Amino acid sequence: MDGSLNNARPWTAGIAFGLLWFLMGGFLPVHAATAPAAAPAASGQRFATVFRIRGDLTAAGSGGERKLREGDVVQVGEKVRAPALAEAVLKTDDAGMVAVRPGTEFVAERFAAEDKPTDSFSVRLLTGSLRVISGWISRTNRAGHTVVTPTSTIGIRGTDHEPYVLSAELAASTGNKEGTYDKVNRGGTTMRVGENTLDIDAGRVGFVRAPAKPDAEKKSGFRERALLTILLPVLLDKVPNFYVPGEFDAELDRYSQTADEDSQRQLEQRRKSPPPPVRGSAPTKAPAAVSPAPTSVPAAPAAPAAKTTAIATAAPTPAPAAAIAGCEPTAIAKSWLEQLDAAIVRRDAAGIVALFAPEAAVRATVRGNEGRMTSVDLSRDELAASTLAAMAGLTDYKQRRVWIEGKPAGATCDRIGVRSVAIEQGRQSGKPYRFEALEEYVIELRGGKWLATKAETTQQ
Repeated sequence: MDGSLNNARPWTAGIAFGLLWFLMGGFLPVHAATAPAAAPAASGQRFATVFRIRGDLTAAGSGGERKLREGDVVQVGEKVRAPALAEAVLKTDDAGMVAVRPGTEFVAERFAAEDKPTDSFSVRLLTGSLRVISGWISRTNRAGHTVVTPTSTIGIRGTDHEPYVLSAELAASTGNKEGTYDKVNRGGTTMRVGENTLDIDAGRVGFVRAPAKPDAEKKSGFRERALLTILLPVLLDKVPNFYVPGEFDAELDRYSQTADEDSQRQLEQRRKSPPPPVRGSAPTKAPAAVSPAPTSVPAAPAAPAAKTTAIATAAPTPAPAAAIAGCEPTAIAKSWLEQLDAAIVRRDAAGIVALFAPEAAVRATVRGNEGRMTSVDLSRDELAASTLAAMAGLTDYKQRRVWIEGKPAGATCDRIGVRSVAIEQGRQSGKPYRFEALEEYVIELRGGKWLATKAETTQQ
């Protein structure tokens, strides 16, 4: 990728620019930035079925907003809203439960219950509270079971827990602090903010404070305030007073006692049952093409291999040697960066976000006053918003990527480390700048798509 500085593709290294400009006095405060508003799009992927409901809950997606009723299906990508006097219980296909509390908004960003290592449950809680009783995804892919809030990411350890995003208004009325809370009823969870984690056991409550508002921040030349908003999760001494049982909690309490056994039983039944025929294919051939090996018989690699590409690892028993032998990590890295670059030139915040995992950790490090290096962590939404805002005022832009490198990050080719050095210069809001940055990513193959779980850019 060597080449002279040119302005033919002013977006190629835009991620580095967006992060670094953001730290050096850019547009959006950390944690306050959000992607441009857009109607959530339903993916057609089933998330859950309405099991119990009281009041007027709605689900909004690309097809508009609809009122939910018992038995309705909620799809991935739909925004579910429960007004002040409404609540519901949703049942997921892995035998899990999600209770939606009054005054709550959330989006199911990813869900797959296929008895594969790529199984996932990812919910973005915007405001209000959920009670989540995990199903068998907590065993097939525990790392893929997360609840993302404006200030933290919550992982699980076989769990019945209640994440709560407390608004400023409710915080003031209840005498509590604004931020994210997580009460664990059974099992355990882990709250993560950047590289900082806190394990929460049953009977305890974790808390991450919301950041200070912009008018309370320091307004010095170099924005040290960014670091002040990276707050550590802490354990509380007692359960806050705003945690109250919902109308269906007595039923959920009973279900929670046997949830692990019930979900495991459903998973075993799934493994014993033949898969449904593939629509549009011959009934006699579909089972041979997609049927997984029974749990009581050693897995035969021949059938999965027919559905696996050189870089895919979705089969239950991949062959590491063959995967690495056919792996082209640098080509994969270049392809992923091209997708990212294309989303930036389109000013497509949703497209940028779609290339990052919900729990993605993003960090930028810049050289500040007196040569001191300073770092700040962002969410994937903040990354998209800061990048697009920075690019909006950019003129006379020139850049080049000195090199791009990709290397496998494990025994198979489903996790790749990406490194690239970018040199950029131009004018931002009339002010000239020039810098060189090292960009580093970790991308993982999930459901046939490469997603970044880690992104870091460092000013050289």
